Amino acid sequence: MTDYKLKKDHRHFLDLISLSKVEAREIVDKAKALKEAAKSINQSKGFVHPEAPLENQSLAMIFEKPSTRTRVSFEMAMHQLGGKSVVLQNHDMQLGRGESVSDTARVLSCFVDAIMLRANSHDALLEMAEHSNVPIINALTDFSHPCQIMADILTYEEHRGSIKGKKIAWSGDGNNVAISWIHASVLFDCEMALACPEEYSPLEQVVGWAKNNGGKITITDNPEEAVKDADCVITDTWISMGDEDADERLNTLAPYQVSEDLMDRAKSSAIFMHCLPAHRGEEVSSEVIDGPQSVIWDEAENRLHTQKAILMWCFGK
Repeated sequence: MTDYKLKKDHRHFLDLISLSKVEAREIVDKAKALKEAAKSINQSKGFVHPEAPLENQSLAMIFEKPSTRTRVSFEMAMHQLGGKSVVLQNHDMQLGRGESVSDTARVLSCFVDAIMLRANSHDALLEMAEHSNVPIINALTDFSHPCQIMADILTYEEHRGSIKGKKIAWSGDGNNVAISWIHASVLFDCEMALACPEEYSPLEQVVGWAKNNGGKITITDNPEEAVKDADCVITDTWISMGDEDADERLNTLAPYQVSEDLMDRAKSSAIFMHCLPAHRGEEVSSEVIDGPQSVIWDEAENRLHTQKAILMWCFGK
């Protein structure tokens, strides 16, 4: 990735490593409070918070990749907080016809108060942040997916209490979601054990950063070793949009499926999480993802509440 000079007067939400431990905890705690508040006043999914903390604020949502959870959760988050949003896809914009990321950032900064980007390239996100005059939010890149992990932390703590000191196990592709979990393990003081084939292991510089910052990280090619005594087991789809080596990935990653047998090697109290969409029978068996240890639907709902908290943090609310 290229290094970019970011404006220090904006609260960009680009990667978890750009947050302090205090800021990361504040966002999760705010999400929890917003969820509780929504329960007390929610008569329909279209409600607006009575204080409308983001009234007169606007968010542009740029999608270079299709989305279900990210799009709906951010759009409803803005609505429920009293703000407005506009959805932009590549084919809707001059960005899709060759306009530079920097020019797009400058133009959109004239119209909206924040920009959310679901991008193919992490460099594009950083370039937009460098040239934007408003906060930029990383809604997924090829490098990381920080919004998802904030929802995962909230979900874990709802079900099992503080994540501090707990063992989180990952089995499968060491992808962008795995990378953000490695970042989170340092910020939230939990242990991270990842089982990945060598060719799909997380980036060495990310693992090195975590270890240099006090993270307790284990990388192995043995899923049973990774999940032993784990408090939570996580995986993600093996084939992402744009991957051209699907057959090779399926063959190589097949031994890393989260099955009932693998879950049995974690703690009996362990929960299972998956950011969705899932491919039952590939990275996870139907018995696990639809079973009693799975908390995937709470995890999906919590995208809404953590998006609210992220937005409020970016706007300094």
